[in-house]
Amino acid sequence: MGRATISDVAREAGVSVTTVSRYINGNYQKMSPRTRTLIAESVKRLEYHPSASARRMRQQETHVIGLIVGDISNVFSSLLFKGIYRQLQPAGYDVMLMNADNSVTQEHDQINRLLSQQVDGLIVQPSAKHFVAYQSIVQAKKPLVMVDREPEDLPEGISMVTANNEVSCKRLGDHLARLGYCNVVVFSRIGSEISAQTRRIEGFRDAAARNDRLFLHVELGQHDNVWLKQTIATSLKHVKGPTVFISLMGPLLFDILSCLRELHIQFPQDVGLVSFDDWRWSQYVADGIYLLEQNPQELGRAAACNLMEQVDAARQTPALGPYDASKRITLDVRSVPARSLRDE
Repeated sequence: MGRATISDVAREAGVSVTTVSRYINGNYQKMSPRTRTLIAESVKRLEYHPSASARRMRQQETHVIGLIVGDISNVFSSLLFKGIYRQLQPAGYDVMLMNADNSVTQEHDQINRLLSQQVDGLIVQPSAKHFVAYQSIVQAKKPLVMVDREPEDLPEGISMVTANNEVSCKRLGDHLARLGYCNVVVFSRIGSEISAQTRRIEGFRDAAARNDRLFLHVELGQHDNVWLKQTIATSLKHVKGPTVFISLMGPLLFDILSCLRELHIQFPQDVGLVSFDDWRWSQYVADGIYLLEQNPQELGRAAACNLMEQVDAARQTPALGPYDASKRITLDVRSVPARSLRDE
């Protein structure tokens, strides 16, 4: 039998590698006496002895993980943080949360700050379109997970946790065609170089073309509700047949609902209405609004789990670094039907 590893001890004791690492380094906070006994017995039984290089690496760890989100005012960011924190905090990590405000420059400064503070790894909801903006993290051999938004040239060996935005929108687009909608009007507000909304747009565009439906994309940018109200009224004057409006983010739905009310447009009588959303406040509007619902907490949990796997991989094989443990994880977007569509 070969020399026992920290993974062998964790498996024998029935705990995580991170918990064994905390035990070896004397970090017993929030560790029950029973867990300490199980690990101690496993260490003795397997005759486990930490390597000098692994011991040095653990002594250099800060037990702080950096999290950079695109827009902290978005409910998505709060729920993402909650999922990450619930996974990392019991494992002995603190989470340093930073807001890029969808600015590539601000994000760059925050990455440098986190690296200078020797965080043990980073989870990033990227604001930059190209991966070169994150190359300094790789050069520092820090564990890294990208979440929600995918840079165009993301290297194969870098972790990515995202929702199946394009596939779910194609699926719903086909469903809308079966319901008899002739016109699909998609509303977006993209505030950064990169956005999950882009994949959603492509999904609806593809489904509309496949089903021979009219597709219109309205990008709000910095426009206000006066402009939006005018755009909605104009679009309805120039289309024929049943029309469905689709909001690609929850905050934008507020603005669309306000404009529809001012224009005395009802759903589903006058238009169908669908929205992406991260929490179900819209169920209290009329008879509810048909939702495409991703799960930010689950995205966060999956990202945190893989980040810890990368941390453990770097401990086991310092020369190889963390990226052998990288994964591509795609989570489902679920439909939540409501009566904002005809025949729903």
